[in-house]
Amino acid sequence: MKQLLEAGVHFGHQTRRWNPKMKPFIFTDRNGIHIIDLQQTVTRLNEAYRYVAQLTAQGESILFVGTKKQAQEAVEREATRAGQFYVNQRWLGGMLTNFQTIQLRIRYLRDLEKRKEQGDFERLPKKEALKLQEEIDRLQRIFGGIKEMRRLPGAVFMVDTRKEHTAILEARRLEIPVIALADTNCDPDEMDYPIPANDDAIRAVALLCSKIADAAIEGRMQREAQFKDESGESAAATPEGEGEQKTPVSVADIEATFAAADTAPQTPQAVGASTGAETGPTPTE
Repeated sequence: MKQLLEAGVHFGHQTRRWNPKMKPFIFTDRNGIHIIDLQQTVTRLNEAYRYVAQLTAQGESILFVGTKKQAQEAVEREATRAGQFYVNQRWLGGMLTNFQTIQLRIRYLRDLEKRKEQGDFERLPKKEALKLQEEIDRLQRIFGGIKEMRRLPGAVFMVDTRKEHTAILEARRLEIPVIALADTNCDPDEMDYPIPANDDAIRAVALLCSKIADAAIEGRMQREAQFKDESGESAAATPEGEGEQKTPVSVADIEATFAAADTAPQTPQAVGASTGAETGPTPTE
């Protein structure tokens, strides 16, 4: 609670700019500014924290989205720290709903980077090489945070749903859960896990991004520990040399084998058949 107060998480917007749906999360107003109920913030943050940890423990990913200036640095830093994905410069329409086409653009970016690493740019005219470098920089700004995202995320964490209106529409269309900061001018019905909070103060945004990142890290650690335990149990349950099942052989089976060998004609083919060895075709004279 102290951290939230110091970061200014409780400061909302001017009372005339509020969304009535946020009324349950508002404590009071002072000097024309709504004050967010931080007890509600703590409760909702804990719910979101548990959900994110659960998702990442199941192997799902979280996409951090925050393209306004107050959020860009924190979104990139915390998503990277947690090993998750992010968009912090520009939301390109279709990043979720047209994911396969976006993957083609990312593949193009990788190809350009590979060509540069191999020294292809050095063999090009200076003007053409400069143009390709500018293209790499442009694509990196847009897709850099999702370059390794091979499939849709398990959930999206947004700093400002009003700013990221297109992103929230795409997530809702695909039924991807939305976790988001809900300032007093937002519509909490657009979010699956609203966190009542100031989404404009840099310190507030940074603090809450770090908590979501912590949850993602906790879930990943749980998953890694589970895999380690399972692999250890598997190795202990299968001692060396005991992995293969052996078919039991009875005395009657042995006697039947000897009886068949005594009565069978002793030709090379017969011997091969009785021992189970492979024999090739009989040569023709």
